[in-house]
Amino acid sequence: MPGTAQELDILPKAPLTSSHPPEPKLSGAGATTAQAVRRLSVSTANASSPASMAPPSSEPSSPSKSSKAHNLKAFVDDDRHFSLVRNFRLADCVTLMNGVCGSLSLFESANWLLTGDYNHLWAALTLPAAGMVFDLFDGKVARWRNEASMLGQELDSLADSISFGVAPAFCAFSIGLRTPGDIFILCGFICSGIARLARFNATVALIPKDKKGKSRYFEGLPIPSTLMLVAGMGYLVKHNKIEGPLKLGSGLPGGLIRPLQEAGLEVHWASLIFILWGTLMVSKSLHVPKP
Repeated sequence: MPGTAQELDILPKAPLTSSHPPEPKLSGAGATTAQAVRRLSVSTANASSPASMAPPSSEPSSPSKSSKAHNLKAFVDDDRHFSLVRNFRLADCVTLMNGVCGSLSLFESANWLLTGDYNHLWAALTLPAAGMVFDLFDGKVARWRNEASMLGQELDSLADSISFGVAPAFCAFSIGLRTPGDIFILCGFICSGIARLARFNATVALIPKDKKGKSRYFEGLPIPSTLMLVAGMGYLVKHNKIEGPLKLGSGLPGGLIRPLQEAGLEVHWASLIFILWGTLMVSKSLHVPKP
């Protein structure tokens, strides 16, 4: 039998919460110094621990970014025959119809110049408006189908450059803006529209968004606004104020700019509106609120 209860109380008891040997008791300055050394060692151990040295974890990538990366990889790795057409979405087909309307407008303008048939001219002026209908619905179709296309934005810009850039310029050429000075201005107008579309694609992510995630405004006039020029040309055609083929029409309003004509440069007054419109399209300070 071990000793009595009094003897058991005398025996040293093992610490319950720590495996370290008991620290010697110090008094006065020695106790203060030991306590300071202990605090310093604890803080050093915490600072050198893996948890404290690990860099802050980066935020996980958003599902939309990872989805886009996955779709891009799948698109690039698709080596099937006609893989480009196979990857078209319904919204892409709607966008292409916009480009079809713009292309048909060019051919109708050419037929008007060859035949003098006003039906071709009216078709050329109407088709860009039909392209606008497809341009409005391609995004709605994409949201309705809940489909993401790797080509949607690029297709939209290219189709817009035809229907709202090249087609209106060629309509203007066909109704009388055919001097070398007019052609130079129309080329500048087309290039302004292309540059405006390129800037939109590059900076759309930086433009402030509303609660629905849509851009609050356009930088410069959007290129579909050129339909207002097409409407103006329709007004001139209706009142026969054009310079068509086979001497059709009574002439463009204002005719040639006389001072420039005397200097040997033939430019119509009507072409100045295309200079103004091209300038407004590439303007950065002009903010047009989105509807």
